[in-house]
Amino acid sequence: MLDDSLPCWVYRSPRKAEMYLYLAAEDAFDKVPEALLEQFGEPVLVIELELSAQRQLAREDVKQVMANLRRQGFHLQLPPRLQPDLYRGNPV
Repeated sequence: MLDDSLPCWVYRSPRKAEMYLYLAAEDAFDKVPEALLEQFGEPVLVIELELSAQRQLAREDVKQVMANLRRQGFHLQLPPRLQPDLYRGNPV
């Protein structure tokens, strides 16, 4: 049985707005592919937190994040797809 909680360190990308990298260990960038780190830029630590199946994350499925951390040591959160509200004129 897997432990029901997992420590996590979250870093933001200075190059891509709203892109975050979750790591299973602090500064464990050796688990992240070099090409991804090049695109990501110099990671900036945002928060350290304890993940659990009961915890909700704003835009990610916590169970998927935990699975990725356990399997590969990292999880990448991509920016949301923006869908701007277009002005279509005044209704008639």
